[in-house]
This record gives sequence, structure tokens and C-alpha cells, in this order.
Amino acid sequence: MPVTFTWTGHATWLIDTGAGTLLVDPFFDECPTASVKAADVSCDAILLTHGHFDHVADCVAIATRTGAKVFCNWEIAQWLGRQGVTLVQPMNLGGRVAVPGGTAQMEVAHHSSSLPDGSYGGNPAGWLLEVGGLRIYLAGDTALFSDMERIGRPRDGRGLDVAVLPIGDLFTMGPDDALEAVRLLRPRVAFPSHYGTWPPIEQDAAAWARRVRDAGLADVHVPAPGQPVSVA
Repeated sequence: MPVTFTWTGHATWLIDTGAGTLLVDPFFDECPTASVKAADVSCDAILLTHGHFDHVADCVAIATRTGAKVFCNWEIAQWLGRQGVTLVQPMNLGGRVAVPGGTAQMEVAHHSSSLPDGSYGGNPAGWLLEVGGLRIYLAGDTALFSDMERIGRPRDGRGLDVAVLPIGDLFTMGPDDALEAVRLLRPRVAFPSHYGTWPPIEQDAAAWARRVRDAGLADVHVPAPGQPVSVA
């Protein structure tokens, strides 16, 4: 059964696994490129990569309204508890949990993490999902790092099906390093993320996609915000 990916803008994704919808890094109401408002979002679980405002801004409202369980590091879980969110699974790098449609493992990311009130946000992370019969890597906000080769290494004979990678530069890796990340990860399909929200991270995602394809590395989808893409 296909897994459907919907980029709603910035670094926010809805992933329909066929057994439920995962929401990654909810940032809607103050995101200038968002295709939807937080009040209109439905999901069954929420995955957070780190604590920066542009990744958690609408988490409390959506978790409270929908009852979706939030998966995040320990420090963010404590912060969410102080905001009144009770259905939270704290975890740390390397841990794996069950989510609708399969499992999610918290992976390393090289970034920073603080919460909207300035408190410490714990380790930043990426997510390695095994859902809907696919292996999916969401890098989160990160620099390029050599362990991406390990993340993309086949497991039980299966390589990486999908990689979601930031290309915005300045706060994350840019197009050149994201191209190298695809080389290391070797996914079948890649999506760009964390770009185009504000002028400092404006990028030509279509040009990046052509570079990836021309190098014979992966198929690349560059959806508009709100446009669903299914991967089987």
C-alpha cells in the first residue's frame, strides 16, 4: 500500500501510512508558506525533531485538540507537560517506538535545540521510519554527517526508500551538502525540505532535484505546499 507524503511548508510533513497519519514538526499558523491552518489538521501521532519554534509552534494546540500522542526527546516532553500536554512519549537518540503503521527510531542530527521559552531543548534528532512497508528517513534540521551512510545501509536486505532532506542552507545543510547526503543515504526517492519559508533560506528546489537526477542518485519530488505525493 502506498505511503502518502504531504509537505505543508517549511519543514512540516503529514505522512499517511495507511494505518494512520503522522505529523512531523507542526508549524502552520505563523508559517508564511503553510498550505493549511493548525485548526484544520488531523493526525494520529506527532513526531518532533527538536524544540525550535518553527518546528513545535502548533504542537500543543494540535495535540490537545486531536489527542494525538507526541513522540520527542525527554526535554521537549517535559516542556510539553508544562503546557498541559499529557499524551507524550519521551525518548532519546537510538530509541525505537511503535507508531501508526509501523515503527519510528530517533536518529542523530547535527543542529541545536532550544524551546520557545528559551529553555534547553535536548538533543536534536532525525527519524527513521519503517511504516507502510517503506523505510523512510526524515533528517530534520541537520548538517551533513558521515553517519548518513549507516542510516541508509540496507536492513534485512532492504535499503532506504525515501529521504526527506533540508536544503535551505544557513541553518541547515544547503543544496551541495544535501546532494552529498543523497549519495550517502542512497534512497529511491528524495524530497527537499526546510527551504523557501523566508529569504535567508530561499533555494531553487527544482534545480537541486535536477542535479540529483542527473547524477543518477534518486528520483526527486518537489511538491508544492499541500500537494500529496504517494510512494509505493
